[in-house]
Amino acid sequence: MAISDSDPVKKVRQALKAAGLDDKVVELSAPMETASATAKELDTEPGAILQTLIYAIGKRMVMVLVAGDHQPVEGNLGAAFFLEGDVRKPDNSEVSGLLGFAADCVPPLGLDHPLPVVIDRSVKRFKHLYAAAGDPQCVFRISVAELKRKTGGIISWNVAEPMEGEITQPPISRTKTFTGARKVDGVEV
Repeated sequence: MAISDSDPVKKVRQALKAAGLDDKVVELSAPMETASATAKELDTEPGAILQTLIYAIGKRMVMVLVAGDHQPVEGNLGAAFFLEGDVRKPDNSEVSGLLGFAADCVPPLGLDHPLPVVIDRSVKRFKHLYAAAGDPQCVFRISVAELKRKTGGIISWNVAEPMEGEITQPPISRTKTFTGARKVDGVEV
């Protein structure tokens, strides 16, 4: 039996189909060890490899989706989810018991129990991302818009930081409600 035919990967494929997305599962030649190694095999940048990270904040489990060249800022997670309590990484048995996937290959879709999701803004640099597909050796391709729509995640500006060096962040879009060109009485610019 091929790895891509295992039960966890089949579960992800069913979730992709149910979400109206194409089955874009790719079986890698080796398990994902690092974002850099996976990116090299997929001929993309390490940042395009989506990290699906599970945290417990107080008694609540949450999902943080971060670009492969970033790391979460655990001190900011409580505020991003509007939760209070200690932030910790749950052990594998907690993750697999709640979500139905091992902690090292949790996909953003197809979970046994949905979680609140925050997506780091750094992923917006990429047209497509590659996410774990239920096995460390399988990934699927998804756009940021599809990811946001299908997970119900919100984009956050402060849940992750670059691992090394400076990485250009997408600009904050201006709207009609905030153009930066308004005057406020009593405030000098």
